[in-house]
Amino acid sequence: MCRSIKILREGNTPVSDEEIRAAALQFVRKISGYRKPSKANEAAFEIAVGEISGASSRLLANLEYRVRATR
Repeated sequence: MCRSIKILREGNTPVSDEEIRAAALQFVRKISGYRKPSKANEAAFEIAVGEISGASSRLLANLEYRVRATR
């Protein structure tokens, strides 16, 4: 796990699109080995960030959360 990627699942706390995109960008940077891609790879990099952002949004929207009993 990349330690610089922020955990977004914090119960039912809403997550912004910007937070999801930032996490996706960190993931793509990590697996590609590029902090900033060359012009030749820029489109592929941005497509990957968009696809991972979308998948992450769907994942977070579909997770079920347990409700803890308060005492």
